[in-house]
Amino acid sequence: MTEHTSSSKISTQKKRDYTQAEIDTNKFIYDQFDPNYVRQMNEALFKIVDEAYFRPVYIGFDEMPERNNPAHPIILASNHSGMAFPWDAMVFGCGILKRFDYNENKTFRAIVAPGLSGIPAMHPFFMKGSWKMAGGVDASFLNFETMMQYPKGHLLIYPEGIPGIGKGFNRKYQLQRFATSFIRMSLKYKTDILPYSTINAEYVVPYVYSFDAINRQFNKIGVPFMAIGVLTVAAIFPWAFYLAFPVKMHFVKGTRLSPYKWTDKDYEDMTEEEIGAIRDKVKDLMQKDLDAAVAQYGQSPFQVKELIRMMWKKRSYFPYNLPLFWPLIFHEFERQWIQERKYETKEPIEIGTGWGTFLRLIWRNPITLAYFIPIIGWFVLVLYGNRKWKNLDELGKPLN
Repeated sequence: MTEHTSSSKISTQKKRDYTQAEIDTNKFIYDQFDPNYVRQMNEALFKIVDEAYFRPVYIGFDEMPERNNPAHPIILASNHSGMAFPWDAMVFGCGILKRFDYNENKTFRAIVAPGLSGIPAMHPFFMKGSWKMAGGVDASFLNFETMMQYPKGHLLIYPEGIPGIGKGFNRKYQLQRFATSFIRMSLKYKTDILPYSTINAEYVVPYVYSFDAINRQFNKIGVPFMAIGVLTVAAIFPWAFYLAFPVKMHFVKGTRLSPYKWTDKDYEDMTEEEIGAIRDKVKDLMQKDLDAAVAQYGQSPFQVKELIRMMWKKRSYFPYNLPLFWPLIFHEFERQWIQERKYETKEPIEIGTGWGTFLRLIWRNPITLAYFIPIIGWFVLVLYGNRKWKNLDELGKPLN
């Protein structure tokens, strides 16, 4: 599923037309999605994270819209939440799949930043292949073109890209400059764009800021941005890298757009300036939807009374509904998926909760102790991730 689902990487690549033969050869990416993987994640993990922590609400998604062009998917687009691991995209993706009973014709695949697939720490708790098995597709022009011929469901993209992630709490809910890739696909294939607003996820890691002058210095060493705030210090503990505050997420469907109807020209005849003007119009309309959704649903991001009530109601999940303990349940999920080969048997992954399971989970997954060791724990986990990944294919399954 997100996070960070991104078009920024696409926008920096050379644009060219691909032959149908090239696209056909690339269609193996259709088969990387494993609905059973997401179902298992929902039933073993996200029931804990969702029900007693994020409590997501999906507004306007009682039905998924039909394609306006039967041959090509609609493009879903949303705002990025800043300075945090992409829990908002993960919650949205897992939730939509669950709502529509994992029916690929009713859900979507996500275009994601390639860095998510290639860096162990950028997977949820070093779970190799999790983005691709959950429906993610690395951002490239060829992959985007290929997915525009995907016969099932829709596509999701976060058009702000990396700047949307790194904009900082000082720019919350302010859409950053959009890439044009999704506009080009909408124009070329005459397919609609369906915006939706992600509300309250800006508070997943609140009061962490971004400053252009500091970011420029970190850009020189390949780091896209540097988060500045009190919580920055907490990152010396690896578990805090995946930290999320208990915001009540709202996903609000916006106004469906048809950019190809805004011009009399064929896509091939349009200039860069004309495409850019359409991009800016889409951004302005999405900002209006976002502002309205924030005004209606974003005034109480935590809803503490409801949070306490749900935590008490779901107290059997305690303590694993708290971020401090998420490493244990995510690693146990991966252990059963790989070592017990449940990716083959399709047997349900079962993770016990309650304090009585704490020592058992650590015994089964001793690497989780590294998450609680400052600084040194990072070195241990990076070595662990690199070594483990050598024995797994790109979908996180054993090579032998």
